[in-house]
Amino acid sequence: MKRKAVFLDRDGVINVDHGYVYRPEDFEFIDGVFDTCRHFHQLGYLLIVVTNQSGIARGMYTEQDFQALSHWMQKRFAEEGAPIAHVYHCPHHPKFGTEAERGCQCRKPMPGMIQAAIADYDLDPEQCAMVGDKRGDMEAATAAGLGRKFLVTSGQSLSPADRNTADGVWQSLKEAHQAICD
Repeated sequence: MKRKAVFLDRDGVINVDHGYVYRPEDFEFIDGVFDTCRHFHQLGYLLIVVTNQSGIARGMYTEQDFQALSHWMQKRFAEEGAPIAHVYHCPHHPKFGTEAERGCQCRKPMPGMIQAAIADYDLDPEQCAMVGDKRGDMEAATAAGLGRKFLVTSGQSLSPADRNTADGVWQSLKEAHQAICD
């Protein structure tokens, strides 16, 4: 039997997007994220993070910095009863690195990270949802065939075209959780 998951972008969905966050002391969880993710977990959803991390390609922080922060974040979620199954990330940027890195299939809006998780965790894409804060998150979810896609504004404004890529638009993950669970 295939499994279901909630895919979460990191910056702007899990934490306040302060830009290129790579240290725990700069990581600010968005209000209600633990309660909401605990609820998803209790309903049988795997929690999977899919995040673009171009700060690595830009030389702003290292892969090791990113991994250390991810382990810290996963530990915090586990302590809150909302274990994150996996953190997938794209360290690339279209203007930096080798030609192959610039043309990768993992950087959202490409679906590579989501497709890898579908294969790794034997997921049914139709039973999965994506929560992101950008149009690229929705485009990646659509390309991967996910059943539902939700945008959170997290204090930013979205164009009507951006909003049209989602099945719903909410202020935060906390507000979106009911739509995901229905």
